[in-house]
Amino acid sequence: MSKLLVLNVVALTPRILEHMPRLKKVAQSGYQATLETVLPAVTCSAQSTYLTGKTPGEHGIVANGWLFRDLGDILLWRQHNGLVAGERVWETIRRTRPEYTVANVCWWYAMGATVDATVTPRPAYYADGRKEPDCWTWPPSLHDSLVSELGPFPLFTFWGPGASIDSSRWIIGATRRLMPEHDLTLAYVPHLDYDLQRFGPSGPEAVRAAQELDEALAPLLDDAEALGATVVVLSEYGITDVSRAVDVNRVLRRAGLLHVHHNETGELLDTWTSPAFAVADHQVAHVYVRNEENLPQVKALLEEVPGVAQVLDAEGKRAHGLDHARAGELVLVAEPDSWFTYYYWLDDANAPDFAKLVEIHKKPGYDPVELFMDPEDRWVKLRAATAVARKKLGMRYKLDVVPLDPAPIRGSHGRLPDDPSEGPVLLCSDAENARDLVGATEVRDLLLDLVGVPAPRVG
Repeated sequence: MSKLLVLNVVALTPRILEHMPRLKKVAQSGYQATLETVLPAVTCSAQSTYLTGKTPGEHGIVANGWLFRDLGDILLWRQHNGLVAGERVWETIRRTRPEYTVANVCWWYAMGATVDATVTPRPAYYADGRKEPDCWTWPPSLHDSLVSELGPFPLFTFWGPGASIDSSRWIIGATRRLMPEHDLTLAYVPHLDYDLQRFGPSGPEAVRAAQELDEALAPLLDDAEALGATVVVLSEYGITDVSRAVDVNRVLRRAGLLHVHHNETGELLDTWTSPAFAVADHQVAHVYVRNEENLPQVKALLEEVPGVAQVLDAEGKRAHGLDHARAGELVLVAEPDSWFTYYYWLDDANAPDFAKLVEIHKKPGYDPVELFMDPEDRWVKLRAATAVARKKLGMRYKLDVVPLDPAPIRGSHGRLPDDPSEGPVLLCSDAENARDLVGATEVRDLLLDLVGVPAPRVG
């Protein structure tokens, strides 16, 4: 039984693959297929589908974050594996091969998963408010082993204005360390996500990012070849060029449907009393409508917003496999050139203090502008350096460098691709069962087939 390496190379498309000759060799020894993704085409939803064979409406991961209705809180980037419903592919394999070993390097919902080794980003939060890079591992001893060999997990190059190839290199190093000891190794490699969102997929920055990542992946792919491992490479989405930010929450607020409350930190979205508000997630937004009688009004209002391509109601959600209690009463899909902000304040002077921070847990929606330092602030680099110096001295600091203008963003994703060359791709080094098209819900069975385990019957 050969080893299996499954690489989630974020934002890989046929067009980007043309600049990655080492990765392309995987397909040359096996095959390349169009990979049909899910709606929303975002990491947490797609990965959960690949591992369970279920739609978001079945496994429950309807976005990268959603309104937790029993709390009244919007929470993004949760990590507990228990949020995902459905049997994982390795659990199916272990029905007949209980000794089957699995390592997960940075695929999402890793904490508490039934794998033998786990590495996932997890900052250290100090009592005085400081945040330091770190990761969570299972077994716990793996943490010190990896840090000793690779250095601390480079959190500030994993996301934020400093996002760079360094985080992917660390993940690749950890994968090389774990793969020889496990039958199945999963690795999430994010590098293409950064400059393709910053500058779009059509510019020289995208080519450079692809070349950087191809070079970084080469040693891992060489290791896999030396071990006789079968390699599967897949992506969750392709990033497309965008030029328009859609402030859907501001539309709802101006219509009197979104409420805020005030404190010394600024205006805060009031999820407990608002008749309607949106949780923005790239090119998809879940709109939570408090009372059913407001649904027609909210739907009609949002259908007229420039940049909104679709407003999915209950029937539309069912048609897209997104009918789950966690989903909004309505789901918005953006036009190809558009994406949704989370912004809900009407005057930047009233923006909450976290708006200018890299703060993925306080913002009630995804904020890609965190990839930038404010280009309108001439002192931004000096203020950033001062904040970092305070941090190193163990003092409290505020790294408020993120712009409030969404204009810099040039790439986004989340809607289903119009052009296969801009959508996800799957590569497999084993040509035996080559195919031209793989559905997102078929990935699990493809992996079972490569391991030689029959897929369980449905029903």
